[in-house]
Formats: sequence, structure tokens, C-alpha cells
Amino acid sequence: VFIVGDTPHELAFRVLMDEKSLPNLKEGLLKETSFTPEEVADYQRHYASSQTRVRLHQRVFRARVLTAYREQCAFCRLRHPQLLDAAHIIPDLEEGGEPVVPNGLSLCKIHHAAFDSNFIGVNSDYRIIVRDDILQELDGPMLRHGIQEMHEQKLILPVERSSWPDRERLAVRFEKFKNAG
Repeated sequence: VFIVGDTPHELAFRVLMDEKSLPNLKEGLLKETSFTPEEVADYQRHYASSQTRVRLHQRVFRARVLTAYREQCAFCRLRHPQLLDAAHIIPDLEEGGEPVVPNGLSLCKIHHAAFDSNFIGVNSDYRIIVRDDILQELDGPMLRHGIQEMHEQKLILPVERSSWPDRERLAVRFEKFKNAG
């Protein structure tokens, strides 16, 4: 619901029940003396509704993956948990995308984004591979040191072998990486 009118001295307020009425809201509010065109414009800038899908298992998945990787990025060893994500090897919505540690990598936010964008892949030999066009690109120090220098480096693996990334999942994901470039 949207609260669209408030008259405190009368202990009353008006409620709009759905978004369908929002296009007509501006016209209706301007007819009331308590709203200026600027206030209506402010209202329109401040309110929007959205629907999100929440992965209820994500918090547990993240905790397990980060623990397995000793709270560090599997690419660059960054050890600040606030900057780490649990990245899925096989995406969550795809077959094989279960929220289990062998389907996860502890990655810093930049490497997670690069992995999800197929700038970087990981082959089934646990080698980090940077896409050829990204290797050739000239840019600033983040690209050079943060991504290009990762090329052909060995993935930092969990201590427990049972927590290592599943080779079959890596192979499936790596094929998508090779086809993306």
C-alpha cells in the first residue's frame, strides 16, 4: 500500500491499495490543497514497489563455502569476509546448481563478478583462465593485477578434499566460459 495523504489534525490518512492507480495519482493529488507539484514529484521519485526472489539457503551456503576456504578468495587470497561471496559453479537455478560446498567458490566481489561475466573461468585442473580478449586489453591496475595476472594460476583449494570444487561441475561451467568469448 501507499500512504498518499495525511491529515494529522483529523487523525486520518489516505491509502492507495495498488500500483495501477499511480499514473492517476499525480492528477488527484494536485487537486488537494495540501500537495504542491514538487511534493507530488518527490512522492513519485521516492516510491516504487518491487518483487524479489530470495534464496533461503544462500546464507548457509555462504557460511559453509567461506569456512571451507578459510574466509579468503580462492583466486587472490583476500581475507575480508565483508568483501567475499560464495559463488556457484553451476548457477543456482540450473540442474546441478545445488547449494553445496563442492558447487561453490569463495570469491571476492571483483572475482565473483568476473567469474559470473565469463571474464575468468576455472578448468577441471583447478587452473584460473582469463579470456583471451581480456588478456589483450589495456586498462588500469585492477585489470592488470586483479584479473590478467590470475591467468593460469592455481586455484586456492580448501584443506578438506571433500570440499574441493567438483571437477565435473567445473568442466560444465568451463565449456560455457569458452563459448562466451
